[in-house]
Amino acid sequence: MDLSCIIVTYNSAGQIRNCLQSILRDAAGLETQIILIDNDSTDDTLAVITEAAEAQSPQYSVQISIIKNRENVGFTRALNQGMVQAAGAYLLVLNPDTEVKEGAIGILLAQLNQNRECGVAAPQLRNTNGTIQASCRRFPQRSDVLFELLGLSYLFPKSKRFNRWKMGDFDHDSARSVEQPQGACLLFPRHVLDEIGLWDVRFPMFFSDVDWCKRVKQAGYDILFVPSAVVIHHQGSSIRQKRAQMIWTSHRSFYSYFKKYEQKFPIANEIYGSILWVTAATRILVYNMVGRWFHSGTR
Repeated sequence: MDLSCIIVTYNSAGQIRNCLQSILRDAAGLETQIILIDNDSTDDTLAVITEAAEAQSPQYSVQISIIKNRENVGFTRALNQGMVQAAGAYLLVLNPDTEVKEGAIGILLAQLNQNRECGVAAPQLRNTNGTIQASCRRFPQRSDVLFELLGLSYLFPKSKRFNRWKMGDFDHDSARSVEQPQGACLLFPRHVLDEIGLWDVRFPMFFSDVDWCKRVKQAGYDILFVPSAVVIHHQGSSIRQKRAQMIWTSHRSFYSYFKKYEQKFPIANEIYGSILWVTAATRILVYNMVGRWFHSGTR
């Protein structure tokens, strides 16, 4: 098997068909395995992916398998379910709200084959209107929380200091080594997964990609951002379904990341953790208030 593509779905009926069709087109000529893990969707996601699996054209050398979870086990656990069944020499982690543009997979594979020190290759992500998404970040530091809270990252969006975490100083249109590309699309060799291990379930939804890339870099591998490979990303379509829960989960994972990697001055983690809890509660309160206002018809 050349390639294993792993996709976690949750109420993804509106996006997954286009995602699958784009993979089939771009992986033509590769012996490909597509593993779909559904986290107990309540829409027509299962029907859509079952139809796709049954109707695939014989012109494609593709094996599609579906894992149906009876409950939502979280993104990271579901992703790991797919990874342990992956048989490909290369693994592609892909969000269901993406569309792979022509040639993207081949370009990423070529980068990995040409550079044995490269452990992960990631494409340029674009919005549906063709604009570039800022998809690469540096590993977060505790000071980044302060700069975000004080609004300095927004006041100085191009600053390498005040917006260093989100790489405001990078145009996202140049090939370069990066620390952490967004986990919406990551391609890596099988041996890297075997060495680094599965994604850490302490990060159920957010920061599992950050943590895994951190471990890849710690093992001495490079991570390449390859803008000549393009993937359309309908950003946040799954997250918006449970916005308040996602806000809380993201802040909690931020704190867990610091607990794992920031060993100096551990009391600082608790201080920043408190800041994150208060910020999350405030954001959820504002979101709920605005949401009720919109649904009340008073806007």
